[in-house]
Amino acid sequence: MLKEKIQNKTARFGVLGLGYVGLPLAVEFAKIGLKVTGFEVDPGKVEQLTAGKSYIGDIDSEELAPLVREGLFTATTDFDELAEMDIISICVPTPLSKTRDPDMTYVVRATQDVARRLRKGQLVILESTTYPGTTDELVCPELEASGLKVGEDFLLAFSPERVDPSNPTYGIKNTPKVVGGVDDESGERAHQFYSLAIDTVQKVSSAAAAEMSKLLENTFRSVNIGLVNEVAIMCSRLGIDCWEVIDAAASKPFGFMKFVPGPGLGGHCIPIDPFYLSWKLRTLNYRARFIELAGEVNSEMPQYCVDLVRDMLNDKEQSLKGSRILLLGLAYKNDVADTRESPAIDIMKLLEARGAEVVYHDSYCDSYGRGEDEKHSRPLTAEELNKADCVLVTCKHTGVDWDLVQKNASSIVDARNAFPAGTPNVVRI
Repeated sequence: MLKEKIQNKTARFGVLGLGYVGLPLAVEFAKIGLKVTGFEVDPGKVEQLTAGKSYIGDIDSEELAPLVREGLFTATTDFDELAEMDIISICVPTPLSKTRDPDMTYVVRATQDVARRLRKGQLVILESTTYPGTTDELVCPELEASGLKVGEDFLLAFSPERVDPSNPTYGIKNTPKVVGGVDDESGERAHQFYSLAIDTVQKVSSAAAAEMSKLLENTFRSVNIGLVNEVAIMCSRLGIDCWEVIDAAASKPFGFMKFVPGPGLGGHCIPIDPFYLSWKLRTLNYRARFIELAGEVNSEMPQYCVDLVRDMLNDKEQSLKGSRILLLGLAYKNDVADTRESPAIDIMKLLEARGAEVVYHDSYCDSYGRGEDEKHSRPLTAEELNKADCVLVTCKHTGVDWDLVQKNASSIVDARNAFPAGTPNVVRI
């Protein structure tokens, strides 16, 4: 019985997809003594993990290597081993298409991989962020195509990932987990399983409710970031320091949550997930207006930053075309190497399209691009700063010498609140 296997920590756990979500999840359960197998299509990643080396910033190799040596964590490209697992977690990407429709290719492929090896008694959990109804309407039929029936032969649940790369306070263990099953037994077993390694697990009534909860979390952030980005533009037009306004509003101890403006949205979640909900509602003849408006405002922020650079150069009687721009930060957030959906990439392309020469410094991203388009991070030196006509701060990495930047950069556009108010030569969004 699966219930007893979970209780005795003898259940075999398989994680499909060993990226920013899957690998930390696998490691957390291996740390409590479960035997965990990670399934990955990339042989290079499997080879690296088998050697006890991590390629994910939140997982140290010193943490991973003992788990590999003790046989608590193994990685493989052999998906036939899925049949030996008692619990399988699907942690694969869910990107958007160019038309902002959900691209379920990875989820469908992973589900079919599981379905071909599905056996009685297994619990399958989808963790990939998606639209409400995916688990019931897409994953369940694919699994039942095996001839087994959910609730009778196997269990199925959804539990949204809540990974915040480089967060020093919250990780897998102490971040509350939401779970919802396609039936009550599935929800109960998923709750029991996650409770082994995670401090707080909240069970909701259905997989769809769990799917919706994740989209609410990220839509909340997207809408509020869109609001404060528009406030920054408003304050600029009004001649008011938006950072002063935000700090003043944040002094209220109730009814206000502080958000700050930036160069746009990045990462896999916030720029993408709300549009899963928007797409789903369009199929029901409903327009999710807040989501679409916030998306419009946020997607225009890279262009707004480029306009600020252009205006600053104009004040110096320089043209954007032919100018050298140094980007500080290429990743989408502080202290990570993750450039997925990074607004800095969009800014770089917009600047180059207008004839600017763009270089970057990011101690977490040594290189970006391929072939002739490949760029390498420049050392942050007085010489490099002096060569730049403008420094555009897109990410505030720990360890950057801001005094050095301030002393040696003639013009700075601050999109990440990197400098104190009143700093000379700084234009803030």
